[in-house]
Amino acid sequence: MTTSSLPTTPQETRERILEAAVKVFATKGYHDTKVDDIVSESNTSKGSFYFYFPSKQDIFLALSDTFMDLLEARLTQAMEKETRGRDQMNAALQTSLGLFSQYRGLAKIALVQAVGLGTAFEDRRRKINDRFAKIIQARLERAVQDGSIPPLQTEIAARAWVGALNEIVIHWIYTGSPTLEESMPALKQFLARSIGISEEKI
Repeated sequence: MTTSSLPTTPQETRERILEAAVKVFATKGYHDTKVDDIVSESNTSKGSFYFYFPSKQDIFLALSDTFMDLLEARLTQAMEKETRGRDQMNAALQTSLGLFSQYRGLAKIALVQAVGLGTAFEDRRRKINDRFAKIIQARLERAVQDGSIPPLQTEIAARAWVGALNEIVIHWIYTGSPTLEESMPALKQFLARSIGISEEKI
């Protein structure tokens, strides 16, 4: 590796370490990953690693937060382009699956590897699901208000959507099939029906 390819600013160093951690965690899993593995993959130093992340747990949790921040930003951006609640739901679904597909390693860390690792990890995973559900709930409420969908219990519907999306994505992470693009039509139809959208409007 040439000197010009090395990180030159603190932000670049931190991002380099995070990118390396995604690769290593996604390949080896949390328990089998060592800080030395991340340091080697990032071509940095242990000093640099511990400057930004006090422990392996801290960088794992930081990656979970990074994924949720990215998901929330992309969802907000996509839905703001639509005026009706039903159209926002379609945009949210397409954006979510597209992001999971693009960032499979991060999705694996946030949705799969955090399971069973202890209270701190479970709390973070629950918070990710809660944030995702609140985004969906807010748009469902808007869809009810503008008449796009009939009245319903939006919190329950939003959490059901999160559960369905998680199951589809986790199955894809483990097996690679069907692809998220292939899953889109059937998933869209199922979720639309679940909130009372008529067949001719799906």
